[in-house]
Amino acid sequence: MRKLQNNELNRKSINDFKIATKTPLILILDDVRSLNNIGSVFRTADSFLIEKIYLCGITATPPNKEIHKTALGATETVDWEHYEDVLLVIEKLKEENVTVLAIEQVESAVFLNNFEIDSDKKYALIFGNEVFGVAQKAIEKCDGCIEIPQLGTKHSLNIAVSTGIVVWDLFQKSSKKKISLNK
Repeated sequence: MRKLQNNELNRKSINDFKIATKTPLILILDDVRSLNNIGSVFRTADSFLIEKIYLCGITATPPNKEIHKTALGATETVDWEHYEDVLLVIEKLKEENVTVLAIEQVESAVFLNNFEIDSDKKYALIFGNEVFGVAQKAIEKCDGCIEIPQLGTKHSLNIAVSTGIVVWDLFQKSSKKKISLNK
C-alpha cells in the first residue's frame, strides 16, 4: 500500500466543480459563530458536491481569512448566499419543493441511522448555533428533524463534525451516489 500523491487524486478544477452534477443537498448554517466551523462546512460541502450553502443570521461570510484557513479554497467552489433571517430561507426552499430538516434533538426526531432518503426529493439541512442549536422558530417551520444518536455524557457534537456525519450518511444512502463511490 502506498499513499497517493496529490496529482493522483483526480481533483476537479473550480470550473469542473461548477459544472458537475451536484448532490441534491443544501446546507443552512444559522447563527454559527465559529469561523473555523464555517470553513469546515464549506470544505465538507466541496468534498460531497453539495449544491449550496445558506449562511444565516450572525454566520460570517467569505471572503474571510479565518474561514479560508479551514475551507482551503472551498468558498470558491461551493455556491453560497447570505440571508439575515433563516425563516426566509426555509420559506423560499419550501416554495421550491425542498424538504427542510433541522439537525437537532427534539421530540419525534428521527435518528439518523433510521432516516430513509427519498431519491425523488431534494433536502435542506439546518445546523444551528454552537451553544443553542437550531432555533425553535426554525424547527417549527421544518418538515422534520434528524438526530445523531449519541451514547456518551455530552450529547452534543461540534457543528462541523455533525455536518460531516449527516452529509456522509445521506450521501451514501443516495442510490445514484453509491455507484460513483466504487473504485
